[in-house]
Amino acid sequence: MKYFITLVASLATVTALPTANVLEARVAPGIPTTATAKSLLAGLTVAAQGPQTGYSRDLFPHWITQSGACNTREVVLKRDGTNVVQASDCSASSGSWFSPYDGATWTAASDVDIDHMVPLSNAWKSGAASWTTAKRQSFANDLTNPQLWAVTDNVNQAKGDSGPEAWKPPLTSYYCTYAKAWVKVKSVWALTITSAEKTALTSMLNTC
Repeated sequence: MKYFITLVASLATVTALPTANVLEARVAPGIPTTATAKSLLAGLTVAAQGPQTGYSRDLFPHWITQSGACNTREVVLKRDGTNVVQASDCSASSGSWFSPYDGATWTAASDVDIDHMVPLSNAWKSGAASWTTAKRQSFANDLTNPQLWAVTDNVNQAKGDSGPEAWKPPLTSYYCTYAKAWVKVKSVWALTITSAEKTALTSMLNTC
C-alpha cells in the first residue's frame, strides 16, 4: 500500500510538470510583484512628454531575426500560443492564442498582433528620441521584459500609441497585470512618465 501511494504521487509529479511549463511559457517574462511595481513607479521620473518631431517606426527596427528563420514576432507567437505549429519559414501555421487584454481566443495568427506594451511612439516622447538606433532596436525586440504581447489585432490598433491615462485593456480584471508590466518596462528602460500616466498607473495597481 505504501509503495502504491508513493508511485501515484510520483506519477502526479511527472504529469504536472509539463502543464506548469506550458502555462509559464504563455506569460510574458519579468512581471514584478505588486509591491515591487509600486516601488518602481515611485522611482520613475515624472516629466512632460517630449515632441513627436522626428519620430518614425523605422528608427525602432523591429521583428529582427532571433534565430534561423525566426523573427521576434514568430518567437512571441510561439511563446504566447498553445499547440503552435511552425512552418519551415518559422511562420505559425496553426495554434491558438488567448488575448489577455480582451479575453478573446484566436486560431489564426493573422488575427493576432504583437503589442509593444510601451508603444514605440510613447517611448520616443519619454526618452528614446536620444537613444542610438541599436538601443531602440533592443527596446522594440525586448524578449526579456514584459514588453511584447500577443493580442487581438483590432484591440492593439485601438490602443495605438496611447498610454494608460488614455487607454486601458477592455478587461478591467487585467488592469493590475497591465500596469505592473508597463511600470517594469518604463523602469528598465529609464523612460519618463507624465503626471496623468502616474495617476492612471497608481489607480490600476490599486486593483491588484
